[in-house]
This record gives sequence, structure tokens and C-alpha cells, in this order.
Amino acid sequence: MSIVAIIPARGGSKGLPGKNKKKFGSIPLIAHTINAAKRSEFVDEIFVSSDDPEILAIASEFGAEGIMRPADLSSDAASSESALLHCLKALDTRNKNIEYVVFLQCTSPFTTSEQIDQVLSACKNHNIQSAFSAVEDHGFLWSINESGIACGINHDANQPRIRRQDLPAQYRESGAIYVMNAEVFRRDKHRFCGNTVVVPIDGPSIEIDTHDDWANAENLYRSSKASKPISGITALKAVIMDFDGVHTDNRVIINQDGTEAVICDRGDGFGIEMLRKQNMRLLILSKEQNIVVAKRAEKLKIEVIHGVDDKVSILESWLKENKLTWSEIAYIGNDLNDIGCIEKSGMGFCPSDSHPKVKEMSDVILSRDGGKGAIREMSDILINL
Repeated sequence: MSIVAIIPARGGSKGLPGKNKKKFGSIPLIAHTINAAKRSEFVDEIFVSSDDPEILAIASEFGAEGIMRPADLSSDAASSESALLHCLKALDTRNKNIEYVVFLQCTSPFTTSEQIDQVLSACKNHNIQSAFSAVEDHGFLWSINESGIACGINHDANQPRIRRQDLPAQYRESGAIYVMNAEVFRRDKHRFCGNTVVVPIDGPSIEIDTHDDWANAENLYRSSKASKPISGITALKAVIMDFDGVHTDNRVIINQDGTEAVICDRGDGFGIEMLRKQNMRLLILSKEQNIVVAKRAEKLKIEVIHGVDDKVSILESWLKENKLTWSEIAYIGNDLNDIGCIEKSGMGFCPSDSHPKVKEMSDVILSRDGGKGAIREMSDILINL
């Protein structure tokens, strides 16, 4: 039995045209939701349902499979359920035995894998067929009666005002995560199928539908990225560094005799010396098999492993040899072959000119470019924490 995540994403949008493929932060809006689903402990496969080939191409780039949605299911009047059912029908031809459907909205870029797994876990109870994410609401709700007079909904306006915290518990859909038992959902054709439970979640619950929503979400995203808490940093015992694009500006100088040269930053060298004084183990892990890498490492008195294709497996072996764990290392890299190490490390850093996907996966995006003080900036952060 498998668990599939389905992300409906139409190409059109009246409130904010093209929003699903527009860059939010450094990657398209929909990519944030795909990344969250990829990190889920339980989700087996991720599908994006869209009528837009560009969105389907983005889905493929970020690790999801695209399902082309017909035009009659792509209008403003078409329900999300219709897209989900169409996707499930397409998967029927593959003889997939689907147990749960995780319906994710790509207009909620702050969704996390932990939240997805939280809602999934609630739905796995044998008496529950569907669950959804929600935020606790402590507001006083009002309606207007036929005479135009205000009426209290969750409080009696004719009684003395009660404290907000004494209001009955109430919850508002976050609009981000819905989980359904696949069999019951097919039968009822509704996301709230069978017995449904509310799963309160923490964190931002912004849904992006308008230009104002986008602006507010971007401001929140920038501030949360800049102030992301660095947990467990005191347990770090080693710093692992890529070379090209981190120690250098990713350029190479070819001399007349064919030898290569690179430009490094002296400030980075001083930062490394400060890390050494903090008893940090230091390692350069580079894809390039080049004497330049070895000579720079020798100059800095750093251990080096270069000519590496699979950085994760090599670093895994290095950690075992040195009796270290992934949670005890900080890793700084700038390109796609660094992502695996960044994801697994206790703290991931990247220079400001790194690949967009690397930025998305990193815990800290430095303000300086590679080869221009990024390592010094990282060392200052680690030492001053």
C-alpha cells in the first residue's frame, strides 16, 4: 500500500496570473510544496496535476511527476476534488495500490514535511478516514442577521464580555494539507470523507491568492529565512567545505602552459584559522581532481578529499572513520552536487551566489559570494553563536 501526494496547480489564476510558476524566494512557488513532500517520512510518490506544460516541467525538475489535466477540469469553477480524482484515475492504469491521498496546496509555501507527517499520522487511526491541517482561532466571530444587526456566533453579545482565552476551542482550515483514505475518497468524492479530524499545526498559514498575499508572504519568507533558528549548533565538531564556488568565485585562470589558477580570499583563510582554534575538524570535499585544490588545502593545513562524484557516500565513510555523525557537522556548498550533504548535515550554509536549489535547502544563506568572504562570514557565525 502506498501513499501519494497530489498537488493541483492550474496554469491560470485570476487573482494572481501565473502564480504557481512564479519565483517565490529563489525557486518557483510550487517547488516549495514539492520539496516539503519529498522530505516527508511517509509519502512515496508526488504528482502534480496541471493544464500548463511549464508547470509540469517545473514539477519534473524538482522531483515530482506531472499529470496533464484536461481543460474541462481546469476552469475556475472546477473543484480540487475533480483534479484529484482525475489523477487517481490516471494512476489506476499502473495498478498502484494507493492507501492514502495527501492533497497539498501549492499556494501555501510554508508547509513543512513535519506538518504533512503530522496530518498523515492522525489519519492513520483505524477510525479516521480524513484529516486536515488547521490553525487555532481565538477570535470573536460575528454574523449579520436579516435585519442587518450584528449577532455573535461563538459568544453571546448580550452577556458580559468573556476573556478571549475562555472562548470555545475553534479551528480555521490552513488550506495547506488534506489527507484522505483513498478508497473512501473515491466513494464520497469529497476531501472531508468518512470520519474527519482536525490537526492543529504551528507556523504561518498564509494562502497566496492575490498580489497583497504574495507581498506579505515574501516579506515573511525573507525574515524567517534570515532569522532561522540554528538549533544544536553547539554540538558541531567539524566543518566540511566544497572548493569551487566556495573557496573560489567559481572561475579558473588558464595559464599559457595549460596550468590552472584560482583566486581566493585571504579573509576566508583567517576564518578557517579561527575555526581551527575552536578545535573544529576541517575538510575540503571537492569534485575537482586538481592540484590547485590540493595546494590550497596544504596552504590552509586542511585535510582534502578531491575527485569525488558521490559526496554523500564519501563523507559518510569519512564520518565513520572519525567517529562523527551528520548532526555534528556544518557543510558549505554552492551547487547541485552539494545538496545531499547539506540536507543531511547538522547545519547547511551556502554563499549568496549559489544555485537556487542549494539556497532553498540551506539553513543559512550567506550575504557574501563564494571566494569573496563567504567562509569568513560562516566562521564568524559559528564562533559567535
